[in-house]
Amino acid sequence: MAKEKFERNKPHVNVGTIGHVDHGKTTLTAALTKVCSDTWGGSARAFDQIDN
Repeated sequence: MAKEKFERNKPHVNVGTIGHVDHGKTTLTAALTKVCSDTWGGSARAFDQIDN
């Protein structure tokens, strides 16, 4: 029996960061997440709440 086709109906963005310790990677990613959620909808959550 074949599985039905997966339909992606919302935008999906992968963000990767590379950098030295204490150079603002988490801050930059948090800012990008906030701006994207404000611009295109969705919800921004605190990073410590993502896996919960």
